[in-house]
Amino acid sequence: MNPEYPVYVISKGRWESRLTSKALERLRVPYSLVVEPQEFDAYAAVIDPAEILVLPFSDLGQGSILARDWVWEHAIESGAKRHWILDDNIRDFRRLHGSKRYRVGDGTTFRAAEQFVDRFENVGLAGMHYSTFAATHPTRALTKPFLLNTRLYSCILILNELPLRWRGRYNEDTDLSLRVLKAGWCTVLFYAFLADKQTTMTMKGGNTDELYQGDGRLEMARSLQRQQPDVTRISRKWGRGQHHVDYRSFRANRLRLRPDAKIPEGVDDFGMALVKRARS
Repeated sequence: MNPEYPVYVISKGRWESRLTSKALERLRVPYSLVVEPQEFDAYAAVIDPAEILVLPFSDLGQGSILARDWVWEHAIESGAKRHWILDDNIRDFRRLHGSKRYRVGDGTTFRAAEQFVDRFENVGLAGMHYSTFAATHPTRALTKPFLLNTRLYSCILILNELPLRWRGRYNEDTDLSLRVLKAGWCTVLFYAFLADKQTTMTMKGGNTDELYQGDGRLEMARSLQRQQPDVTRISRKWGRGQHHVDYRSFRANRLRLRPDAKIPEGVDDFGMALVKRARS
């Protein structure tokens, strides 16, 4: 089973590692790799050129913002309702069951995530949590399959009709998540479906070369605080600046079930409680 909506991977300077591409190819999930023109030949030497989309600009020094907006418009032109946008440093994808993180063998987790959010009228963003944040100790096994109304990182499913676009130069995913929530939409961060993302700043290329050098992490935190001062504070952790966002004010954003949504057989008590709450 594969995702219904198009999958995009934006990449720069990582044709040698190409972690996300390798992971998707192992799962046989169709995708488009989005690169700048000066790097096309390097990527085409290791990836099927038919899977590569070339951006109409290069080396603007603004991170991936313009590339993300270009992808959004490309997805709209394709006629898709939503699109996936993935970072290029994801090693693998997993399914959390009980206290075990099982490596998946196809695109079912993508399709299951799509089918879930399409049952609701007001899910603006959804995505997979990082494997490193999923509880694996038997006594702390996760009881909820997703977290509602929080930020999405690195593996994001976007509703194309949202009247928003990416902005800024830093923390663009957190900023977009907050603007979606402030506009009254819901976000869904899946714990049941996971992405094994390489730790930030441990790979060359991407934003590591353009944005994270020096005290770039502190500037990133300050940038988000300027954009979202009502919910953001800054601290110093692990020897660098770190932002902290308070999402409690968005608990009032409630999922609205589509009138024509079909609830599959075998939904457990938690699932039925969610359906009843959405219909109330």
